[in-house]
Amino acid sequence: MSPCIRVLAALCLAGAAAGAAAQMVRVVTETTPNSFLQDGRVVGRGTELVELTLQRAGLRDYRIDLYPWARAVDLAQREPNVLIYPIARTADREERFRWVGEIQRIRYFFYALPDRALPPMKQLDEARGLTIGVVRDDVRHQFLQRKGFTRLVLSGQPLENLRKLLYRQVDLVAMTENEAQRLCEEARPDCAGLARLLPLDELQLSLFMAYSRATPEDLAQRTTTAFESLRADGSVARTMGPLAPGAASAGR
Repeated sequence: MSPCIRVLAALCLAGAAAGAAAQMVRVVTETTPNSFLQDGRVVGRGTELVELTLQRAGLRDYRIDLYPWARAVDLAQREPNVLIYPIARTADREERFRWVGEIQRIRYFFYALPDRALPPMKQLDEARGLTIGVVRDDVRHQFLQRKGFTRLVLSGQPLENLRKLLYRQVDLVAMTENEAQRLCEEARPDCAGLARLLPLDELQLSLFMAYSRATPEDLAQRTTTAFESLRADGSVARTMGPLAPGAASAGR
C-alpha cells in the first residue's frame, strides 16, 4: 500500500470514529416514578421507553445519569447530544430544546398534612398566604413564580421537598398522585393520609423526552422517527399506560 493510500485510509478511519463518537447520547433525568435507581441501574417506565426509542433509532452508545433537576436542565441547555426526560413542554421552553416525543400527560394537586386543618380551597389565590415547597427550576416553581407567589421554599430534590412538608417547614407541596405515592413510600416518617387539596388545573402538562438545542437536527429527527414508530405499534401505550389527562406521574 502506498504512503498516500495509507494516509487516506487512516483519515477515513479517524473520520468514522469521530462520527461514531458524535452519536454518543448522554441521557439525563432526576429521581421520579418514571426514572429511579434500582440495583445500580436507572429504571422506571419512562427510562424503559427512552431506551426502547434509542435502540430503535440504532443508537446503542448512550448512558443514563440521575442529577438534581436544575443540573439536568443546565446540561440539556448547554451541551450537545443530551437527551432529558421527563420534561414538561411549556411555552418558555419551546425554543430551548428539540422535542422528541410525548411520554405522558399529568395533573398536579396541592398536598398538605392531614392535621393542618386548612379550609377547602376553590382557587389558587387562596394559597397565597401559605408557604409552598418547590423543587428549584422545575415547572411548578416557574408556574408559581409567574403567578406572583413569593412564599416559595426551594429544594434540590423532590424527596427533600416532601420532607419539608412532613417536618412542617412548609404548608403545601404540589405533586401528582403517583409522585405523592412513590415519595411517601421513600419518606421517613411515613406520610399516610396526606391530604390532597386544590387541583392545579392551569398546570396540566405533557411530559416529553427532548434533546438539547445544540444536538444535530439529524440525530433528533432520527430519534423522533423511532419514537413515532413505537407509538404506531403500540409500544408507547404498553410501556407508559394510557395517555390521558388524568394520568399521574412526576414531571418537571
